[in-house]
Amino acid sequence: MSAIISFQDASIAREDLVVLSQVNFSINKGEFVYLIGKVGSGKSSLIKTMTAEIPLLQGDAKVQDFNLKKIKSKHIPALRRSLGVVFQDFQLLSDRNVQENLRFVLKATGWKKKLEIDHRINEVLEMVHLSDKLLKMPQQLSGGEQQRVVIARALLNNPEVILADEPTGNLDPESSDRVMQTLMNISKDGRTVVMATHNYPLLKKYPARVLKCEDGHINEVQEEAIEFEI
Repeated sequence: MSAIISFQDASIAREDLVVLSQVNFSINKGEFVYLIGKVGSGKSSLIKTMTAEIPLLQGDAKVQDFNLKKIKSKHIPALRRSLGVVFQDFQLLSDRNVQENLRFVLKATGWKKKLEIDHRINEVLEMVHLSDKLLKMPQQLSGGEQQRVVIARALLNNPEVILADEPTGNLDPESSDRVMQTLMNISKDGRTVVMATHNYPLLKKYPARVLKCEDGHINEVQEEAIEFEI
């Protein structure tokens, strides 16, 4: 199976400081992969490299059909449209309801026909079990519901890859469970999910492949080693 994400002998730097070096891994279509490590270990930097927010310093990397080493600035918007990104802090527009938040994204990415826009919004809300929240304002939703709206937003343009940066970081355990179940279902549907987290108990409850950022490198780790750290 060909990799949908791959890094070979890659180095990643932020503000001239190398945070990760000799990065070598590949992720296949439909895989669910956790990215763990202490604060400042490079998890967010790696995700930002995948979205071309941080340029690759050395080596080679590919996300879908985009070469991150050679990508030109004019092609970065297309890369980002091909990805679904889920943030810890939601970043929903507080002056618009759920439907209007999602419609804003679709219009910004080139959708024009109202019927098609409304149909796609209904589809993604059904996927995250929030069809009944269409007209709610963000502040009328719980934290977990807001995060599931963010996941719906990430799914709008039907990306093959979802990048989630600490998506349960601000949530209580019950809401975290709902978000995890949603992300796991997305992966089972054939999408690739890469999730950065420091919530190790979730890894035990929802086991999947684990990559760990530590001491400037990324290594694959087994569940026993993770349990040892908790």
